[in-house]
Amino acid sequence: MKVGTIMLLAVGILIARPVVQMPAVTTFAIEGNGPAFAGSLFPFLFITIACGALSGFHALICSGTTPKMIEKESQTRMIGYGGMLTESFVAIMALVTAVILDQHLYFALNAPLGLTGGTPETAAAYVNGLGLSSPPVTADYFTQAASDVGEASIISRTGGAPTLAFGMSEVLSEVAGGAGLKAFWYHFAIMFEALFILTTVDAGTRVARFMLSDSIGNIPGARKFRDPSWRIGAWTCSLVVVLAWGAILIMGVTDPLGGINTLFPLFGIANQLLAAIALTVVFTVLIKKRNYKWAWIPGLPLVWDLIVTMTASYQKIFSPVPAIGYFAQHNAFASAQAAGAQTFGTASSPAAIDAVVRNTLVQGTLSIIFASLVIIVVIAAAVVCVRSIRAGGLPTTEDPDSPSHMFAPSSFLTTPAEKQVAAEWAKSGHSPVPSGTGGGH
Repeated sequence: MKVGTIMLLAVGILIARPVVQMPAVTTFAIEGNGPAFAGSLFPFLFITIACGALSGFHALICSGTTPKMIEKESQTRMIGYGGMLTESFVAIMALVTAVILDQHLYFALNAPLGLTGGTPETAAAYVNGLGLSSPPVTADYFTQAASDVGEASIISRTGGAPTLAFGMSEVLSEVAGGAGLKAFWYHFAIMFEALFILTTVDAGTRVARFMLSDSIGNIPGARKFRDPSWRIGAWTCSLVVVLAWGAILIMGVTDPLGGINTLFPLFGIANQLLAAIALTVVFTVLIKKRNYKWAWIPGLPLVWDLIVTMTASYQKIFSPVPAIGYFAQHNAFASAQAAGAQTFGTASSPAAIDAVVRNTLVQGTLSIIFASLVIIVVIAAAVVCVRSIRAGGLPTTEDPDSPSHMFAPSSFLTTPAEKQVAAEWAKSGHSPVPSGTGGGH
């Protein structure tokens, strides 16, 4: 009920705000529907929401972390579903904070440096030329906005985090502290987001290291990499993984087109392609165990996820529009580079042009690899499903079910009946005594 209320509130704010009239932008880097993004709402709306809609990364991580947080299998629903519900609150919070910001401020925050110029004067000229419905702003407006949150500048702070932090500071300062605490709330939100990202990167790095070491361990002569306690192997794989995501991070930071505009579609597609793999595995397990009546539960979102992500992948790979297609953008900047151009689009130097040429090639290649791997997994799963149906079921590699020999509450809040059982359990001397019931471990 609370989720529905918040969603209706967010939608109401969207409807109540003036509609932004987007001009036909001819700037090379943002050719398309407007200054914020290129392409159509389908499929990129679903890719942009990413974890707030569907998260393959969480599916990958929770398979290792959830078992460490529960005492009974029945608690999985509370941890897994509750975690995703909380994640959706983050998406709703981001939506609310985005729509309450002044339109000029929003685009000044999120447009790349090549468009805003990086100064309050050039940013004001840029956003005033977008044809937005709200009154024009001056350079002093951006200077004051930066001063209010304790920053030297808020121009071209792409990536989403500063926008969310600024919006949260607007909301929270109205609730507590007033304008005097706006800088505190802004940096509090930045700290919250940094910790959130750091823990995500930490977990992702660890999982990637395990996967890399396990993959290398399949090579004859490198079986020792399979041993997670072998320090040389663990250190080597950790270094490779950190260098890999560090290189992608540097690509985004140095991209003159705005790293978030080029990297976020790649992240969103990769994240939801992981979700497609997770749903494929669950669907296949159900088919192999002949639980056909439940197969539609992972099957329907799997079909939708594949339609969205494969459409987005196809457009990012094959679209002739440079602002959408990685290779179209690569070819355009490569041609300018070959012609000896000193500037091109939002790239203000030969080094910037070279960065776009390199980044788009890497991003386009990764898009092909990601999509190809998912297609292979889905085809292999389809073959297994057909074989299973014909054979009347197939064995799985899952551990067999084993009856539990302990008691624990099924949720965070212990019911009166569960408290009574827990008391009887503790009185009988059984161990361990379940947590959350006053008995401790």
